Amino acid sequence: MNHFKIFLTIFLCATLSTFSVQGKEYKSIFNGKNLKGWQIHGTEKWYVEDGLLICESGPDKEYGYLSTEKFYDDFELTLEFKQQSDGNSGVFFRSTFEGTKVSGWQVEVAPPGHGTGGIYESYGRGWLIQIPEGKEDILKMGEWNKMKIKAVGGHVTTWLNGAQMVDIKDEKIAKGKGSVALQIHSGGGIKVLWKNIKIKEL
Repeated sequence: MNHFKIFLTIFLCATLSTFSVQGKEYKSIFNGKNLKGWQIHGTEKWYVEDGLLICESGPDKEYGYLSTEKFYDDFELTLEFKQQSDGNSGVFFRSTFEGTKVSGWQVEVAPPGHGTGGIYESYGRGWLIQIPEGKEDILKMGEWNKMKIKAVGGHVTTWLNGAQMVDIKDEKIAKGKGSVALQIHSGGGIKVLWKNIKIKEL
């Protein structure tokens, strides 16, 4: 009987531990009302309107970023975006900032034909992996698109509208620490809408 009780205790502990890991849920990191929990870098426009997060080129037409105040290591991130004008943007992860100089990695959000879903290292190695040419038409310009990013250690996978775009393992990414951030590209004339920004820490 004692052996059975020990076995049962071990089994229940293991089961509860599994449920604890599997039971983690997505949490919204944009409240649909204001930019609480986020920090603006640069002079480009970031604002909330009708429950949407909007980035828009300002008079300086330079790079701009909106980063989470919290750092995220291993995670799954989901969000939706709509490119209203140009649409050259991006989603950064494990990123830190000095003014508008960013250290980290970008999942590209760009106009058609420019690799949305690929991974780029700013001020570093440049493109780490680009999407296959046959997947360029998955982006729906001017419509809502859903992006998912999963980062565990140095293993990063991206999806766009349910289709896997890239999968990469990288030692430098594995050592990275920092925020999730949204970008507005330099050059002016850009406007992108965002919503349903949710993250599940792993």
